Amino acid sequence: MSSQGTILARVYTSDAQLPLGGVPVTFSRLLPDGRRQLLALRFTNDSGVTPPLTVETPDRSESLTPGAAQPPYALVDIQAEAPGYKKVEASAVQIFPGVETIQLLQLIPLPTLGQNRGTVIYQPEPPQNL
Repeated sequence: MSSQGTILARVYTSDAQLPLGGVPVTFSRLLPDGRRQLLALRFTNDSGVTPPLTVETPDRSESLTPGAAQPPYALVDIQAEAPGYKKVEASAVQIFPGVETIQLLQLIPLPTLGQNRGTVIYQPEPPQNL
C-alpha cells in the first residue's frame, strides 16, 4: 500500500532571499533500472514558489518497524536553471507520506566576467534512521 506526500520548491537569490518568478523547476526520480523519470516541470510564481507536486510514497506504517525493507519516504531530485544564474540541483530530497516538503533553492548570479558557470549542487540529506 502506498501513500502520498507533496513537494514544492522555493527559488530565490541573495542572502536576503529575494524571490525569482518564472524559473523552470524539474522534479525527477531515479528508477530501479537506473533510468531517470521526469515527474513534473513547474514554474515559480512571483513569490518564487512552485505549485505543489504530489508524489507516491511508501505507507506511513513502513516507518513503524525498524529495519524495514525500504525507507518510509520517496526520493526526488530537483533542478532549477534561469538565465544569468548558475544551475542548481538538490538530489535525493526525502518526501514523507502526509507531509508537505519545501526545498529551498538559492540561485547564484553568474559572474559578468570569467567562465565559472558550474552547477551548484545541494548534497542529499543522510537517510533518516527510523
